[in-house]
Amino acid sequence: MSTFAAVFAPNGRTWQGAEVDLGDVEVIDDITELMLDYETEWGSDMALLLVEADDEWFAVVRVDVTGSEPRVYLSDGRVVHDHPLAGILSEAGGLGAHLPAESAGARPDPRPDGDEGLLTDLGVPGEELRSLSAGGGVLPGDVLAVVAERTGFAELLDAMRL
Repeated sequence: MSTFAAVFAPNGRTWQGAEVDLGDVEVIDDITELMLDYETEWGSDMALLLVEADDEWFAVVRVDVTGSEPRVYLSDGRVVHDHPLAGILSEAGGLGAHLPAESAGARPDPRPDGDEGLLTDLGVPGEELRSLSAGGGVLPGDVLAVVAERTGFAELLDAMRL
């Protein structure tokens, strides 16, 4: 499985970003700690993690310096049954637990799950994030590009994806 993951954090009007390897994470706390490390290093009070796996699904994770639990949004909650990383992300709020396990071939329409309002204050309302996720024919990478453009770090994301 091919997975892209990157952490982004604002510092004033500019954003910083870094591609990250999530291959060694075992629990959601590992991801939270990684994000908080970047947040601290970059002098920010919030960090976002964008994850895309095999053009099948994406996730957005938000961690605020307040120490609260990570907020997670999955483009298709059913992937928690198939993908180990999605299963780890689901630990933040039991995502996907209420959705049936279906094989990849039986997924005609994504079933978004999680905190769809995690980007509202950054210019991506929850209804729009859900609509983009469930819209037919929109690739996960395209949705993440919209998120990056609206929040102000599209150039950083584009540079990483080249």
